[in-house]
Amino acid sequence: MTELPPVAHLHVHLESAVRWATLAEIAAANGIAFPDHLRGGAHRFTSFTDFFDQNHLVREILRTPDDFRRVAVEFCADQVAQGVGYVEVSFTAAAHGERLGDLDMPLSAVLDGLAEGGERHGLAWRVILDTSRRRSVERAWRTLDLARKHDGVVGVGLAGDEDFPAAPFAAVFAEAREAGLHVVHHAGEAAGPASIREALDVGLAERLGHGIRVLDDPDLVAEVRERGIPLEVCPTSNVALGFAPSLAEHPLPRLRAAGLAVTLNTDIPEMIHTTLRDEYAAAAREFAWTADDLADLARTSIDASFADPATKARLHSGLALA
Repeated sequence: MTELPPVAHLHVHLESAVRWATLAEIAAANGIAFPDHLRGGAHRFTSFTDFFDQNHLVREILRTPDDFRRVAVEFCADQVAQGVGYVEVSFTAAAHGERLGDLDMPLSAVLDGLAEGGERHGLAWRVILDTSRRRSVERAWRTLDLARKHDGVVGVGLAGDEDFPAAPFAAVFAEAREAGLHVVHHAGEAAGPASIREALDVGLAERLGHGIRVLDDPDLVAEVRERGIPLEVCPTSNVALGFAPSLAEHPLPRLRAAGLAVTLNTDIPEMIHTTLRDEYAAAAREFAWTADDLADLARTSIDASFADPATKARLHSGLALA
């Protein structure tokens, strides 16, 4: 990736991008036990249960405005260090707000931190608020309320277990689109093509988080290609979570060969010890892709982003000069 200028990063969860050393410090300050095996970030999760346990631990540790602001500032520094010029970071704001008894505080603090970190490190950013399919429709409405209330939020969407349907949330996302917000759902990672069809037709998704199972249905491949729906593909995460047997066998080349709009992303970078730079390098290594191939992926990410025209033009200009 060193031959590419700063690129766009469209699928990364803030809670899964917090430095482990920072988490250990915040945990100590908040009087929360922190597992020794996670210090230094050397541990890799070995199962879904292990992953969810780690994710739950992160959520429990973050408690104060300073906690949320700090991790957002550091997130900006880390993104720039790995070659990112623009990022759309996902944040489960309503869940944190409900947990802490202050719906607005976590998002407000994160936005303050992103503003500070973005200015300090030269990173353009926007926030996507996600909500779990497993949780209530009421939480989804609260998520939408937060998105409409706070500048810097560009979209909303569903995350979590894809076996849970999107249909109960249809009215939320219809109203989100009417309010001028973008809609992006996780679909087609753990579940098959039916989850993608529902995300598009019921959930009104403009991009698909993951979407790799689209290949299971040739008709759906054609539809997604013709509609120009971009995929936020996260190869290392897919392998770590068991949705692809290895990087070498990941469906990424087949997705591109099918003419789909493919973007490269990290998803849960600290959990799986990857960076966006690593993802581009792995794609080049595993699939013998050239600098032109990588530049094509980068262009697709820029075009698929919800960045303002000036930011897109700046990123495209950097690519053209590379």
